[in-house]
Amino acid sequence: MEDLTPREIVAELDKYIVGQSAAKRAVAIALRNRYRRRMLPAEMRDDVIPKNILMIGPTGVGKTEIARRLAVLAHAPFVKVEATKFTEVGYVGRDVDSMVRDLVQVSLRLVEKEKTEEVREQAEKRAVDRIVDVLQPRRPEKPARANAGGPSIIQSDNMMDALNQLFSRSEGGAKPAAAPAAPETATDEDEALRKKRHEQETRVRELLRTQISSGVKDNDTIDIEVEEAAPAPFMQVMTPGQMGENDMQDMLGSLMPKKRKKRTLTIKEAKEYFTGEEARALIDQDALTREAVSRAEQSGIIFVDEMDKIAGRHGAGGGSGPDVSREGVQRDILPIIEGSIVQTKQGPVKTDFILFIAAGAFHLSKPSDLIPELQGRLPIRVELESLTQEDFQRILVEPRNALVKQYQALLATEGLVVEFTDDAVAELARLAAEVNAQMENIGARRLHTIMERLLDELSFDASELEEKSVKIDAEYVQNKLAGIVKNEDLSRYIL
Repeated sequence: MEDLTPREIVAELDKYIVGQSAAKRAVAIALRNRYRRRMLPAEMRDDVIPKNILMIGPTGVGKTEIARRLAVLAHAPFVKVEATKFTEVGYVGRDVDSMVRDLVQVSLRLVEKEKTEEVREQAEKRAVDRIVDVLQPRRPEKPARANAGGPSIIQSDNMMDALNQLFSRSEGGAKPAAAPAAPETATDEDEALRKKRHEQETRVRELLRTQISSGVKDNDTIDIEVEEAAPAPFMQVMTPGQMGENDMQDMLGSLMPKKRKKRTLTIKEAKEYFTGEEARALIDQDALTREAVSRAEQSGIIFVDEMDKIAGRHGAGGGSGPDVSREGVQRDILPIIEGSIVQTKQGPVKTDFILFIAAGAFHLSKPSDLIPELQGRLPIRVELESLTQEDFQRILVEPRNALVKQYQALLATEGLVVEFTDDAVAELARLAAEVNAQMENIGARRLHTIMERLLDELSFDASELEEKSVKIDAEYVQNKLAGIVKNEDLSRYIL
């Protein structure tokens, strides 16, 4: 991220999202400002808070996708929540603090994945050793047997050394006669046999280790013991304070005794399982937790969707009193966006520098219907434009994850080659724009329904078709969809 300028960030977002240049510029500046803040002196850094963003635009124009791709680009913890799922503290429902707890959990998984990759090579070696131990256990070392008549050979050697030292005190002293050679005993034979067996065992283990590491034995099966945590008893936990239901369930689960049971796995699966266990053993869990909390605090992004649904609609039949699912939620969200400390299972988390991106269609309400304090905490406002027919045409073919590319790849798995002509793409875009204009405007999501209807027959018969090449042109599109689009009553239920 440090190497990307705002212009380059926008260029990266352009690979996945068509149009919406104003929103892309806003999030690119917000992301770059995070890097700039880290470069500031410590005494000034804490005074620079992120400028949160409010995206205004109809559904299906790219609000969520912009935020998600931004998080991937920044390698930052990211969660998406719907404001309508929260209620005011003290009422049944999710409290707003849970969005921060969710962010910490995502950050924990992100950091754990990075740390696992760092120690993966060492963990894989340990995993291979554990599989070798199961397939070829080491023989226990037996102590050397003593001679039937008294001390062992080793004891005799030590005794002769002592005698030599005793009779060699002076240069002219009497010297003992040379000690007779120790007779061959059963201990010598046993020692030679043990040595030979040890060499054979070592060769077998090295051969197994090479085969397992190279993947030659991946499909062979092996019986291993795996850890199985006992399921925590289900409890409906309602806590107006600090700990949420998921945190309480996790704590109860960690207190339950963990059982081990035997399972038959392929060596490839066993290697992956043991690698995970060894990686966790190699990672400093306390350091991992500290970094995860720090990453959530300094780089976390929370996307709050459906913000317009909690805006007070005074004079629109909503009444003038406070609503626990509207104004009440706004009041609870406010301190989190302003900056507060939320207690989580991993410890206290400061929300001062988390970037909040709020979004909503604001059809029936306006941003000014939000409480003034919350409006002040969302200073950057960008309006996303409704998608046009030209936008639909670009969405179908230009992005890296374009719908046409996705369906071509899916059907290619059945050996079916599907070609879309330019006029077919143009016709699909025209029909999507027409249906959106006639009925509810659901933006680019309309393309999903139209593409499914277009390729319904091909998708069903793809594995049985003898002809493995299909060309889709404008005429093909019209034959499949024109009747449905013209019949407004039918298209209301199908498209």
